[in-house]
Amino acid sequence: MNFRMIAYSIGRILTVIAATMLFPLFISLYYKEGIAVSYLIPIIISIALGAGVSLKSPKHKELFIREGMVIVALSWIAISLVGALPFYISKAIPSFIDCFFETVSGFTTTGSTILTDVESMSRSLLFWRSFTHWLGGMGVLVFTMAIFSAKDTRTTYMMRAEMPGPVVGKIASKWQFSLRILYMIYIALTVIEIIFLSFGGMPLFDSVVHAFGTAGTGGFGIKNDSIGFYNSAYIDYVIAIFMMLFGLNFNVYYLLLIRKFAQIKGNDEAKWYLGIMVGASLIIALNIMPVYHTFANSFRYSFFQVSSIMTTTGYSTADFITWPMLSQIILVLLMIVGACAGSTGGGIKVIRIIILLKAALHSIKKAASPRRVFSVKADGKSVENTVVHGVLAYFVIYMIFMGLSILIISLDNKDFATTVTSVIATMNNIGPGLASVGPAGNFSEFSVLSKLVMSVGMLAGRLEFYPILVLFFPSLWKRT
Repeated sequence: MNFRMIAYSIGRILTVIAATMLFPLFISLYYKEGIAVSYLIPIIISIALGAGVSLKSPKHKELFIREGMVIVALSWIAISLVGALPFYISKAIPSFIDCFFETVSGFTTTGSTILTDVESMSRSLLFWRSFTHWLGGMGVLVFTMAIFSAKDTRTTYMMRAEMPGPVVGKIASKWQFSLRILYMIYIALTVIEIIFLSFGGMPLFDSVVHAFGTAGTGGFGIKNDSIGFYNSAYIDYVIAIFMMLFGLNFNVYYLLLIRKFAQIKGNDEAKWYLGIMVGASLIIALNIMPVYHTFANSFRYSFFQVSSIMTTTGYSTADFITWPMLSQIILVLLMIVGACAGSTGGGIKVIRIIILLKAALHSIKKAASPRRVFSVKADGKSVENTVVHGVLAYFVIYMIFMGLSILIISLDNKDFATTVTSVIATMNNIGPGLASVGPAGNFSEFSVLSKLVMSVGMLAGRLEFYPILVLFFPSLWKRT
């Protein structure tokens, strides 16, 4: 284990986080909020710790997959601890556990909150809260590596540990160039959404923070009624469409830029993703028509909520726990499915669902015709057995982790829907669940133990389990 290189990498990430805190600091000074010290102290701490271990480059810079996982896991824990300090120092959130929960929820783009009155918070804290979504959406390490130069091998291992999805593929010949292309697309889409929201009458500050939440598929709102506060069909559709766009694999946008339309047309995951979203929107729209009277009105609310839940953003325009049970069940299923690999969304990912379904189908065919050879295909190509086995292993880990988390959180004696969907909502980086943790509720009433378990679940779900779980293996920490 190359401990010196691990410390060096984490140090660089902390200095980047310190730089990002300058934005809410300037906002705090501009609005004369009197909480500038709440940002200055974390900035000084981050720079002191970061510079202390990263000023001098290590002699041995070799990194392998285990170091990559450790860097990713420890970095996300470190930035969550530092990122929680503005909430704690300003006393906007008195409990540090609550601050940590809120910040983990921000960086992992979950959007679950312990706040009962979000409108009482200062503008700078609301900005920082939503900005953590934008930073965490593409990945904090990805952001750091896009800025600093890095050798391809080192970047590859950290990309594998942080980027969502079963396969990480380069879109250009150099990893760093690939990252910069992705971030250019990410920034461009964010700016376009800000323009569209401002054009629809949303104030500029509101447009910026909601675009951050949409881009990162995070869902922290600045109003107690979330997007429903604006009561605008135009704003609903703009945010719903952009949530859908950010839930797509970003490689699709690169293929669009270089005009490789045939590859886009053959992308199974994109087709399934859009098909599921449209199909679910139509079914729910028909199911809730008695509530909203016209199909146009019911589709507006249905499409927004389906896009929000499937992309794991978590914004809301209605309290969907009052909808018919069929609609609620569909939304819970969409929470588990999630968005596309290589997007900013969470969940199991559509490509994994495709592989799992095809693997199950082939096992049935194999039982009927033992001598025939079957292969799982995606995008018209055979999927390697190592990928299929990896998806199966991921699903087993996912189910075990979810089951254990539900058992621990059940100690709080909440109702069944609250207990189960609170785990699903946090582990899949959704935000709201059902019952007490629905769109009109929050996570403030859970015990300290439950909040810690859900915080770990948010980190594990965002990093897809392995980087967090390997920290608990003693053999990992051996130098050899």
